[in-house]
Parts: sequence; C-alpha cells; structure tokens
Amino acid sequence: MVDFVGRRHELETLARELEKVAAGVGGERSGRCVMLRGRRRVGKSRLVERFAERSGVPFLFYAATGASTAADLERLAQDAQVSSLPMAGLLAAARPGDWGAAFDVLAAALPQDQPSIVVMDEVPYLMDAEGAFEGLLQRAWDRALESRPVLLILIGSDLSMMEALNSYGRPFHQRGREMVLGPLNPAEVGAMLNLDPASAFDATLITGGLPLICADWSPGAGMWEFLQAALSDPVSALLVSAERSLAAEFPQQAQARTVLAAIGSGERTFTNIARAAGGIGASPLQRSLGILTEKRVVAAELPLSTRPSKDRRYRVADPYLRFWLRFLGPAMEEIERGRGDLTLRRIRETWTSWRGRAVEPLVREALARLLPDASLPSTPAIGGYWTRTNDVEIDIVGADRAPIAKELLFVGSVKWLENSPFDRHDLAALQRHRAVLTSDPVPLAAVSRSGTDCAGLDAAYGPADLIEAWRS
Repeated sequence: MVDFVGRRHELETLARELEKVAAGVGGERSGRCVMLRGRRRVGKSRLVERFAERSGVPFLFYAATGASTAADLERLAQDAQVSSLPMAGLLAAARPGDWGAAFDVLAAALPQDQPSIVVMDEVPYLMDAEGAFEGLLQRAWDRALESRPVLLILIGSDLSMMEALNSYGRPFHQRGREMVLGPLNPAEVGAMLNLDPASAFDATLITGGLPLICADWSPGAGMWEFLQAALSDPVSALLVSAERSLAAEFPQQAQARTVLAAIGSGERTFTNIARAAGGIGASPLQRSLGILTEKRVVAAELPLSTRPSKDRRYRVADPYLRFWLRFLGPAMEEIERGRGDLTLRRIRETWTSWRGRAVEPLVREALARLLPDASLPSTPAIGGYWTRTNDVEIDIVGADRAPIAKELLFVGSVKWLENSPFDRHDLAALQRHRAVLTSDPVPLAAVSRSGTDCAGLDAAYGPADLIEAWRS
C-alpha cells in the first residue's frame, strides 16, 4: 500500500514489541515502551495508528496539543471515549486534574488478561523545563504501567527533546526502546512514484521523501509536470508543509527563522549568513545557529582532512526544506495570486546548478551504505573538503575519522549533469585538488549522472548504483 512504502522494518519492529508484551501476559513486568521520533510530516502518527488498528488488540491513541495541562487532560478524556480500551470510561469519567492522577487512572483502565496499546503523540508538548512530566511518567511506568501487558508508544517530532527523554540523568532513562522514522529514501521514492533512478533522486530533492508530498505526485509523472500542478494549488502539500513545520518548531524564534532563510537562500559561511540575515550580530547569530543545529534543521560541517580547520559551513539538513527555502518560500505571494508560472520559470533557470550541490549529501550517504565494494574500501567517515577561498573543493573525501583524519582513504567528485559525462577535464581537476589535500595517491572516484568518458578512475558510480545502496 502507498501508506507504508518502505515502512516494513518499522512495522515489524513494533509487531515484535507487541509480541513480547503478549508473551508476558500474567507476568510481573510485561509492559514495553517504544519512543518513536522523526521530523514532522514523515508519517509517524499515521504509521502507528495504522499499526494499532491492524494489531487486533484494544488501544488508545492520544494526541497532545500543548495548549495547557488542563486542555491536554481534557483531550485525553475525549480520546479515551473513542478508544477501544474495555474500561476507557474510567478515563472519560474521572477527569483527573494532573498527569500523576491521569496515569493512575490509565493504569486502572488497562486490561490485565490481554495486551493493549497506548499511544501518546507529540510528547514534547507535554515536557517542561523542570522535568515534572518526565518524573510523573517515570513514576507511573515503574509503579503501575510496566506491570500491565501494555505497549506504550511515545511519539515526538522535536528530535532533540525526544532524545533527551531517554538520555542519562533524565527520569525516564533506559525505560524504552528508541526508534527513528526517517523520510522515504530515494529507492522508496522511486518505487512509490514509478521513476527511474536519476528521476528518483530529483523527486527526493523536491519532496524530501515526505509521504504526504509524494502522495500528490502521480506515479510516472515527470518533475516538471508535478511542479506545475503543485504550484498552481496554493494549498498543495509541497507548498504548505514547510511553513506548518516551521511554525510548529519555531513559534517564538523569529530570528532563527531569518537565519534559516539565509542559509536556505544558499549562504553557507558564518559571515555571509550574517550579511544575508540583515547584518545580525555575531552573538545572536551564534545562538540562532545553535538552536537550528540542536533541532537538526541545519547541519554544521567542517572540511574533512588530516589538518584542523575552522572553516565551518552550514546547510539545511532536510532536502525538501532546502528546496522550499530556496525556491518556494520567497515566492509564496506570487503563487497565491496565481502566478506559480513565474516561480516555475525561476526553478527551471537555476535547477541544474542548485541540484548539483543539493545532491551531494545524498551521494555521500549512498556511498557510506554501499562501501566496501570491489573498488573502494569501507570508510568510517565520508565528507567534503574546501578551502576558505573555495579555490579547492572536493565533493567526496573518505577517511578513517572526521573531521580531522589520521588517514585519507579516497577522494571523489560529483558531476550531476544531464548528457554531460565525467571526462578527462573533470579528472584532471580532481587530480589537482587531491594533490593539494594530500601527497598520497589515494584512489579517485567519480559519481556522475551521465556516466564517465575517461580512463584513470579507480571507481565510478551512477544513479542506478547509488539507488542500490538503499535497496540492499
């Protein structure tokens, strides 16, 4: 089914956890907890809700709002009324005044002679700086919930807060299994949309692999056909998903939004980001970058080499958000007045050059999954190398560790152009840049959308090769 393209592993993991709960019915500690995190709109809630529906056991699906404790407890009572828990009426009738009392009533409402599922969605909305909710959750789990045959699934979109929930020193530490739900990878996007490998990478750069956006892409349709349709609909998932996610993650952090927009426009260095963000000062910029990197919205990277460097560069981590910030966010006014054709024209004009850099993180991830192979060794770290003046840029550097390596294992170049293979001129440039990076004759690799047209490479990869990294 389209709903769960590429989600087989996650469904199997949840099913195994529920089997463990079922096997422990009647035991002292049969409860299990799963903490599921992932970026907004990747399908976490949909996945878990469908799993619960198909499990055949009674379940409660609760979604926090973050409005207030009273509102969230009222929502719990409402969700309990439509749940399939046999004694859900206890929650609906008790109207607990705090989360400690709510967990006590929940434990009493759970069946003891059969497994059940309790889902708490958007848990970060309930977490506070003092850790009060986490303490109440830990107390309820240790004293009551773990002794019930229940699978407790905690879901959250704030990656840093969900990681903190299970971190050392926090009340709920080591009381649950962590799961991460990522977007659909290029192989899954290609399978869902019936696209060839090269087109699957294009679709991934545009949609970010978000199922909701991919669902609007007609299978077999080309990217320009999809973009034309999406840009003619001001409420299409492609247009509104980013704004909704940013509003949820940065509701009161306008400065961080401004810095993110500057990075999304193409600026990568601290100085250029400050300039593009309206001349923001160094201290507030550093704070904003800290927020963005902590939330994993922005990646901060250093050159990978055997020498230390302070030339840090920033990029938007999510491909879809990167595409939206560059092309769609700044054009929303014209799109809303029916001139998406102007936006589409600008995308066409700069697509090739933008894609060439945007695809590099996907290429590095694919190589990390592929290697070792007959041409290149396995590598603990894959990154890039650049100088402050950009006179030397190497797209791919494999090494034994990052960012300061003891040993470089290979270097490579990405040429992602249509009808333009990697040729002897590209090879000569890669050889010159390798000589700047190291005196060792480490292997040379090319990743090309259109193949290679030269001798002297140690390894070469195309879109079909990279797609196999996820298929396998």
